[in-house]
Amino acid sequence: MFEISQLRCFVAVAEELHFSRAAERLNMTQPPLSRQIRLLEHHVGARLLERNSRSVRLTAAGRAFFPEAARILRIAEEAAFVARRAAKGEQGTLAIGFTSASGYSLLPEVVGRLRARAPGVSLTLKELVSTVQVEALNAGELDLGLMRPHPVNGELASQLIATESLMLAIHERDAGDWPLEPTLADLHGRPFVMYSPHEARPFHQMLTERFARAGIVPDVVEYVGQVHTMLALVRAGIGAALIAEGAARLKFDGIVMRRMATEPVDMVCMYRRNNDNPVLDLFLHDVLPTFRAD
Repeated sequence: MFEISQLRCFVAVAEELHFSRAAERLNMTQPPLSRQIRLLEHHVGARLLERNSRSVRLTAAGRAFFPEAARILRIAEEAAFVARRAAKGEQGTLAIGFTSASGYSLLPEVVGRLRARAPGVSLTLKELVSTVQVEALNAGELDLGLMRPHPVNGELASQLIATESLMLAIHERDAGDWPLEPTLADLHGRPFVMYSPHEARPFHQMLTERFARAGIVPDVVEYVGQVHTMLALVRAGIGAALIAEGAARLKFDGIVMRRMATEPVDMVCMYRRNNDNPVLDLFLHDVLPTFRAD
């Protein structure tokens, strides 16, 4: 079978119709160029070029072979280009898991910055609660997870990607009963919609620990796993709720949002340490630092 280098020599001669110019174009001398053409003709089983002291011309076989040879070279060059882009993480796929809370603000930023850096990458986006994301990461079903800090095994790693203020969501009719800059202490004994210890375990644990440290005991009236459900209950007058600032972009009539005077909450990106997906590597080294610079 002929080689790509032989095709490259033939195409150069066919385009130039001059051995000397073709050799110069290929940065080689004429003898090895002539040898490559002879080897190609041997493999093809037909004479491709006719040459005399004054001219070079394509034979009938050469005219038929020329466009196919040029096409093969283009395909080979495109394949090499695709391979280089894939090795750099500029082409390929990335499966991203995200919580409903991260879907309102962080996920669009991640997608936008990744597409700006590597527009050839194909993304698979899956909305999953944090615990299911961890399982999917361990199973190799996700490359990256966007979630609250979560206990993980040694196979997984996490890096901080964003911090958000906590917002107090209250019914507008009760707005006068709350301070303009509420603290956790203002929740003591009041009806409160809490995160589920199963579906939203990281946020549930974080708030439970903060309440315990401050000696605060809200009157938990419901446990829910999704932010939009929580806000729907607030609008129905069931109780107040704490949500991350990004989720405050959800607009519900009848709800007032107030920024809490308390420490912010973190959002991390989690991934499997032994994941060799080049797109993940590109994200961690080229995209993630842009969030830290904000």
